[in-house]
Amino acid sequence: MNTNQTVHSPLLIIGAGPGGYETALLAARRGIEVTLIEKGPVGGTCLNEGCIPTKAFCRHARMLDDLQEAETLGINNLSFSFDYHTVLRRKEQIIGQLRQGVETLLQNKLIRRVTGCARFEDEHTVLVGEERYSADHILIATGSVSQMLPIPGHDLPHVMTSAEILNLDCVPRHLCVIGGGVIGLEFASIFRSFGSQVTVLEYCRDILPHFDTDLAKRLKQSLGKRDIEIQTQAQVQQIEQTEEGVLRVHYLKKEKEVCVDADYVLMAVGRRANLESLNLDDIGLRYTKRGIEVNEQMQTNVPHIYAIGDIIGRQMLAHAATFQGMRALNHIQGLTDNLRLDIVPAAVFTHPEAAAVGLTEEECKANGISYRTHKSFFRANGKAVCLQETEGFCKLLSHKESGALLGGHLVGPHAADLIQELTVLIQNGKSVEDLRNTIHAHPTLGEVLLDAVKEE
Repeated sequence: MNTNQTVHSPLLIIGAGPGGYETALLAARRGIEVTLIEKGPVGGTCLNEGCIPTKAFCRHARMLDDLQEAETLGINNLSFSFDYHTVLRRKEQIIGQLRQGVETLLQNKLIRRVTGCARFEDEHTVLVGEERYSADHILIATGSVSQMLPIPGHDLPHVMTSAEILNLDCVPRHLCVIGGGVIGLEFASIFRSFGSQVTVLEYCRDILPHFDTDLAKRLKQSLGKRDIEIQTQAQVQQIEQTEEGVLRVHYLKKEKEVCVDADYVLMAVGRRANLESLNLDDIGLRYTKRGIEVNEQMQTNVPHIYAIGDIIGRQMLAHAATFQGMRALNHIQGLTDNLRLDIVPAAVFTHPEAAAVGLTEEECKANGISYRTHKSFFRANGKAVCLQETEGFCKLLSHKESGALLGGHLVGPHAADLIQELTVLIQNGKSVEDLRNTIHAHPTLGEVLLDAVKEE
């Protein structure tokens, strides 16, 4: 390409994760020419080192749990072996298959693919190496990267991020997970099933700090029954390597110094917006440590530049990024929509699963919202009993006067699937009465929602 030339398109997207590539595909379906820039493989963190590979691990973990529990069903003398390297190979096969699917979708004549790292030259132009691309509108969707606690020993061998643990070539005898959020708990649950002794250290009072407290406490109890040790209010101070090569994690708990030994340490203390290399200061685009500042249309302070997904530091979820991209594209085209970007379901793929949508009880109290709680338990659900998965509960929140559903919180089998019904109800302003009057098939796990709102 002639470096003096500038390739122009109506829309330029930086980042081909779920938010970026889905928006590019939607724009192409609407007849808009798009330049899509990505420095790595398509699919972003979600496909390559996040949602998808961890769910592949979850599948193997769950199968192991089922096999180990089979004896309680009178199925004896099972003979099976666990080959961890088969897990790794299957994970790579799944990533490859899905990545190829995305690549095929992006083979659209209206989508120009560019490989490389983008940086802004001016408000309408980005550089990729020596090549120059301009657009009427630009969408930033560069995602996030794993964080490390800046403590002594964070750079020792066998101290890993969530990306690195997915390529670990062995199952740790003892895994210490620093961080009791979604990522940390999922890996804690997975590697416990794989046979590791697991200790989780969480700085806050409860695990899953942004979830409903009842949900967090119930999940902590459930994971504890699986012999996953969880220490909350644990302030990690340093990691050292002993003469025997063991990693020793030092932490404070109630002002008392404590330590735990492990073969490997997973640092799962959150993610930060991937702001580096974009050269945002030179174009006057506002951002904080949390991410790029946007309005409800996903528009930055530079009106023709938009940002979506992890880079804005709101809900760091692939599905949130996809719908934020839809909102941004609609605004670019002057279209209105009924998207509720405040109603975003979230799931934790532990065993048992957890999921939530809408307001927590703590948020209702903080905002002075008059509410009621409704609860039911999987131990009373026929399908759950048959599955031998009775651990967990359902908690719904409704407005005290109107009965409108405000939030839903689940711990139990297939919670990640069940939360979608509540998402639809809450997004459409439905009430406890609407849920109560909706016939649910029997016997199904979904009846746990119905049981929560039965007339008293």
